[in-house]
Amino acid sequence: MSYINESVIYTIYPLGFCGAPRENDFKQEYRLNKILDCIGHFKKLNVNAIVFNPLFESSRHGYDTIDYKKVDSRLGDNNSFKAICKALHDNGIKILLDGVFNHVGRDFFAFKDVQQKKWDSPYCSWFQNLNFNGNSPYGDPFWYEGWAGNYDLVKLNLHNNDVVNYLLGCVNFWIDEFDIDGLRLDAADCVDIEFFKKLRHLCKSRKEDFWLYGEITHGDYTRWANNEALDSVTNYECYKGIFSSHNDHNYFEIAHSLRRQFENGGIYHNIYTYNFVDNHDVNRLASSLKDKKQMKNCYTLMYTMPGVPSIYYGSEYGIEGARTRTSDYELRPCLDLNNVPNADMDLFEHICRLGKVRRSLDALKYGKFANVNIMNEKLVYKRFTDNQTVFVVFNLTDRNEKVGFDTGCNAKLTDVLNNNEVIDVNGYYEISMQPYSTRILVVNDGSFKVDYSIEEVAETSVEEISAEAVETTETVKTPENSEENIKAEISESAESENIVPTEETATDAKEQISVTDTKAEKEEFVSKFTEEIELGRYRHYSGKLYEVIGFAKHSETGEKLVIYTPLYDGGEVWARPYKMFIEVIDVDGEKVQRFTSVD
Repeated sequence: MSYINESVIYTIYPLGFCGAPRENDFKQEYRLNKILDCIGHFKKLNVNAIVFNPLFESSRHGYDTIDYKKVDSRLGDNNSFKAICKALHDNGIKILLDGVFNHVGRDFFAFKDVQQKKWDSPYCSWFQNLNFNGNSPYGDPFWYEGWAGNYDLVKLNLHNNDVVNYLLGCVNFWIDEFDIDGLRLDAADCVDIEFFKKLRHLCKSRKEDFWLYGEITHGDYTRWANNEALDSVTNYECYKGIFSSHNDHNYFEIAHSLRRQFENGGIYHNIYTYNFVDNHDVNRLASSLKDKKQMKNCYTLMYTMPGVPSIYYGSEYGIEGARTRTSDYELRPCLDLNNVPNADMDLFEHICRLGKVRRSLDALKYGKFANVNIMNEKLVYKRFTDNQTVFVVFNLTDRNEKVGFDTGCNAKLTDVLNNNEVIDVNGYYEISMQPYSTRILVVNDGSFKVDYSIEEVAETSVEEISAEAVETTETVKTPENSEENIKAEISESAESENIVPTEETATDAKEQISVTDTKAEKEEFVSKFTEEIELGRYRHYSGKLYEVIGFAKHSETGEKLVIYTPLYDGGEVWARPYKMFIEVIDVDGEKVQRFTSVD
């Protein structure tokens, strides 16, 4: 079994959670370091796996990727995220990233190359249905397929081996750099199944229990989740059934889905589904329910049904959020998880306890499912293994009720959700239920109890980790997406996947080999740009003008610094290491100066 069977997942949309600007200003900030202050919160919730929605450099919302190998500068950088990953791993928390492989942003290096070189670009075949017989909605002199009609999201051609190998190389990089444990696959229903098969082969060869789950909103889950492709999918059927059955006071709806999916060899009995009550694409549960008193029942159901439960950041406090016709931003607020306004602490404590209960009971983690008693406003089902049976009981009414069911035993039931209350039963039993309440009853001899204590945070100084992450981080670098690097990645990944590059690929790669093949030639090439610089105006490779107004010496390291000010805005004085100022960098496969004198 995978670690996921033992997990409670927490999902974060980093750009929203951290309050990042909606448009990328490319200023280096370390907003995501706030995660380090949340580890105690995760422990209270019994969370041991975190899904980070889009994390890598993008122009706006994260799903319009610019650079798959660079943490978004609004959030931090690779070093700071590496420190975050280490702190989470030290506390027993697995890390899953959002794999956005269906599409990229318009600022992605290969698409920019097509814009510049048009049909002469070696990347024309990287994009779905690209042709030069018309103009795009953005005015490009070519047409391409935008994902779901969104032309800021350029659909990749995943039938192209170069694209596949490039993306696999990026996943390899994430495993090497951040030691990640799994991936959420965005828009999985639009992604070529053959790509998922290759992705699975790569990931499982790196980590046997690496977990892959796809965002699937409809269709037969087994098409994507099987022994050849993904491990799991998002269970949208039950997501809808959970809040809808409570709104309509009709437990038959969710009971039908659970029976269809899991009972007696149901159609998805071999899939450990990713279960949720809300996420960054749908309304918060508190905004979906007509009566918020039902929230505890919803979470109990989600935590005790087959599959892995997940919490969307902030919803543990019952916050509201609904999408509008034009925006999803209300679903993705900036939050301090240790100080949420108007927090529903009663719900929070309930979810904390659910996490402890789930992680303590094998029947909930590994057991089979069977409905026991279904009524409109009352529901009983059981989870069971050969060694443990658990009954889950729901009362959706606004009054005290008795709910009857056949326990099938002469034993004791311990209500591990409600202070380990012990109840004697003999066969059929009617249990007393408070309004809008649930019980989780473990069949035993009376000795079974769940320990509600909270795990301690590992002895790692949050302040030290945070400071170290910032100290060891270099100033933001130009994305290392030169054509040479891309071709090297394609070749390396192709070799690891036993994919033979095409003749066209080999020719392209040969053409991109740098003319500076030897160390001496490279030094001679670089020396042209490393002459002593003087005061005056300089143009950045992006085209913006700056004025060098002086030089300084770092008080701690003695490093020489260039002091300069932007001429396009003014008002600020910046410092940059001298070596970086005169650096020769790769931009779209060409060697250029970072700054060039214009005086």
